[in-house]
Order: sequence, then C-alpha cells, then structure tokens
Amino acid sequence: MVGITASDFAHRWISLLDIKLSYEYHAPDTNSIEGLNSMTDLPKCPKCDDDYTYQDRDMFVCPSCAHEWSSAADGSASETGEGDDAVRDSNGNVLQDGDTVVVIKDLKVKGTSLVVKGGTKVKNIRLVDGDHDIDCKIPGIGSMGLKSEFVKKA
Repeated sequence: MVGITASDFAHRWISLLDIKLSYEYHAPDTNSIEGLNSMTDLPKCPKCDDDYTYQDRDMFVCPSCAHEWSSAADGSASETGEGDDAVRDSNGNVLQDGDTVVVIKDLKVKGTSLVVKGGTKVKNIRLVDGDHDIDCKIPGIGSMGLKSEFVKKA
C-alpha cells in the first residue's frame, strides 16, 4: 500500500475547497414580512430591536439583552392588560405595590444565619427595579429584598 505525500494531500484538499466554494450562493428574499428576520422568520426583539433572536419552546429569546417573550404575544400588552414590565409571582399573578405575599420556600439571608421560613406572610410590599423585584419588611428579620419567583400572592 502506497502512502500519500503531504503535497498530494494539500493539492487534494485545495481542490475540495474549490469545489465547495464553486457552489452558487442564493441570498435570502429581502421582501420578507416587516419585523421578521429575513433568514429565520423570527421576530425582532421588542426591547432592543435586535435581529438575532431564537426560539426556546414557546418563548422567544434575545441573546443581546436577555429579554424573553411569549411566542403567542404580538408585542402589545398581555391579556391581563399589564405591560412586559409587570412583576409576577411564582404562579404568574401580577404583583402591585402594597400587596401581601407569602414566601413559598425557606430562604437563607446572605451574610447571616437567619432563614426566612416558607409560609411567612409579608405585608405591604414595594416593587423596585433591580435584581430583587420586591422591597419589604419581614417580621423578626427586618428590611430586605426578595425575588418575585419565591413568593405567591396571598
């Protein structure tokens, strides 16, 4: 059996590349539906207007700004009449300032040995922007921030 030399291999590799590059590229149709990506027919991100979105199950995701929205939504307000900025609890109910919520699981308080027990009722919440959606006073612990995914509306 005769081996192949490095130069033979290089010549064959270059000829294969020439064959691959010789295929004609057809550009996608630029007359696509307004607001959809021309190559994938996915909607643009409603938050940052970026073209590079992808679908994850029944949600669309924007990798640029990490915004997620429902594929059933048409970019307008949701069925409850609230906008995309509405803070929702673990069950999907819209939360408002002054609501009473219940903690759904034990939560460790950072920097202390305290624990907020599941079932703790928290009254008169305040909604804020940031990584924690809720500012509140928890009986026996004091003021702290909670994420809305760990509470349910009472």
